[in-house]
Amino acid sequence: MRSHREYHLVSRIGWLRAAVLGANDGIVSTASLILGVAASGADRSALIVAGAAGLVAGAMSMAAGEYVSVSSQSDTERSDLARETQELATAPEAELQELTDIYVARGVDPATARRAAEQMMAHDALGAHARDELHITETTAARPVVAAFTSAATFTAGAALPLVLAAVLPMDRMVVGEAAGSILFLGLLGAIGARAGGAKPWRPVARVVFWGALAMALTAGIGRLVGTSV
Repeated sequence: MRSHREYHLVSRIGWLRAAVLGANDGIVSTASLILGVAASGADRSALIVAGAAGLVAGAMSMAAGEYVSVSSQSDTERSDLARETQELATAPEAELQELTDIYVARGVDPATARRAAEQMMAHDALGAHARDELHITETTAARPVVAAFTSAATFTAGAALPLVLAAVLPMDRMVVGEAAGSILFLGLLGAIGARAGGAKPWRPVARVVFWGALAMALTAGIGRLVGTSV
């Protein structure tokens, strides 16, 4: 009999979250910055400088923020695993009962749960408690470096799109063209993210387009007000 293997998209959740967040933030923040400066009446060189500065600052901020936040998660996981290791060494019977109770709570009868807990602890006690008690698995474990590089790279890719528009669009159509192009990029990003995650595209596309358009509209409005007052 051939073995039956399944591939689930949840294995992508770690890098997919960081990738979508980075690219979305790159498009929205850079496009909003360029629109705000353009609405104030600035020339093309000012737009490119503002966009390039926003790209570099945003990529570094995303990398640092992801690394720090995911490192905090990793520190917590290591602390919990160290505590669990100590408890397994000092109170193995209590830990066996704890694992048994977890299986019973999931619907296994007590006798079978006890035997399953004994077998799991004999095979890999820490792994069993990490997975079933602490909910730490290979798929969900924190990876700070991967998250940092993924966010920085995808932010840069996302931010480059509105920056290219700022470089090539006619100045008399800059605001409208930048907004329309960036919203199109956001829609494509939402569709790609949905496809990678195995979801239907309409809701993710609507989410990213709505919030991106709102951010750009507010920033352009503020730029227009500041430009008029100055």
